[in-house]
Amino acid sequence: MLLAIHGCTALLFAILGIVFSCGKGSSLIAGYNTAKPEEKACFDEKALCRVMGGLMFALAACFVVMALSEVFQMIAFLWGGLALLIVVTVVGVTYMNTSKKVKRK
Repeated sequence: MLLAIHGCTALLFAILGIVFSCGKGSSLIAGYNTAKPEEKACFDEKALCRVMGGLMFALAACFVVMALSEVFQMIAFLWGGLALLIVVTVVGVTYMNTSKKVKRK
């Protein structure tokens, strides 16, 4: 059961990664889609989408690691995947908010 849940979640994140990597789907990015036009002008939309796509692929990989816990019946994969998920999320969000590639001046 957990294998199916983690597999579907990884597939969803991979699909979102493809959409974002193509430079589309900026309306799906929380905070960006609700920002005022003058706030949106501070960001390079294509670069933001590409970075978000990379983050989605990394999160999909984390869920694949968690799915391996069910395949190999080892809880270490689940904990490792969860730790990776937290690290990838924190690093990814920090990068998006501080990168000069994403923010315009």
